[in-house]
Amino acid sequence: MSAPKVVVFAPGDEESYKRFEQAGCEVTLGKASWADPTGNTTEELAAMAVGADALVGSSIKGGRIDKGVMLGSEQLRIVAKYTVGVDEIDVDSATELGIIVTHAPTEANWGGVVETTMQQMLTLLKKSRQRDAALKHGTDWRTKELTATHIGRREDGYPGLTVGIVGLGRIGGRLAQMLAPWRVRMIGYDPYQPVDRFIHANVERVDLDSLLRESDVVTLHVTLTAETRHMIGEREFALMKPTAILLNTSRGPVVDEDALIAALQSETIAGAGLDVFEVEPLPMDSPLRKMDERVLLSAHVAAHNYGAGIGPGIQWGTEDALRALRGQVPEHVFNKEVIPRWRERFEGRGVI
Repeated sequence: MSAPKVVVFAPGDEESYKRFEQAGCEVTLGKASWADPTGNTTEELAAMAVGADALVGSSIKGGRIDKGVMLGSEQLRIVAKYTVGVDEIDVDSATELGIIVTHAPTEANWGGVVETTMQQMLTLLKKSRQRDAALKHGTDWRTKELTATHIGRREDGYPGLTVGIVGLGRIGGRLAQMLAPWRVRMIGYDPYQPVDRFIHANVERVDLDSLLRESDVVTLHVTLTAETRHMIGEREFALMKPTAILLNTSRGPVVDEDALIAALQSETIAGAGLDVFEVEPLPMDSPLRKMDERVLLSAHVAAHNYGAGIGPGIQWGTEDALRALRGQVPEHVFNKEVIPRWRERFEGRGVI
């Protein structure tokens, strides 16, 4: 009997594949890395996946794990992600083929995303960079241009800002918890969450258009699906206040980037904080790189913090894959509807 084959299409570090080797697996490594997630093309992934029992890894941008890739191996039983997002995987085809997809929504990761969202909001509204630069590189002192925005409701009648949260899942819900003491009005849009989640989070449930019209801060916390791709575009920016800012720490393609650039250039909206982009790494010629302090950028690193980053996700993804290779249902299944068929195919039939 040949050794089971594990393809680590986007290694995180040696930890991301050493346990498979120790378990007697043959390991094939892809090109992608955390620093450069471009990785292999779809065609290259298909060639690598031939005869594979498991596909494992972080994010990839250069190709997709589509139906053709998964059809390369009749014994493929799992595609395990080290990260929360599964947008590079054709989950519907995996379910159709009886293949489990797992992901890693670790608190270390989504907690860091919430903190980065808060940092974006405060940096833009409190003009932190402008105030710092004015004192370090100029002679400005208490000028009108350094006037910031007060965020919370005050006893003197100032109503405070309205923060619109698009997506009230793990990240959106934790953001609501973090914002609660700030005395802001919170409104939210998420058609997939029950009403009691909004009540418990003290978030007023509204439709998307109302959220865009009423919010001073619009912050996106959704997964990338066919439904959410370009959910924020030219029409949506036109609904927003000219004083509003957009924050995106979810997935780049949720926003029509060309429409965002046009909205910023025309001052249809006041600013944006972006950790994610339609094309990653962000091209050097992107107009976003040349914008002023109204735009705050970071390189898809919101979850990358000491003690967090991809490390906890590697542990989850690795253990999920090892469980599947032992013939056991993994813990962090994304496409739960596949479990009954998967049990028929693989349960109790380990290869390690």
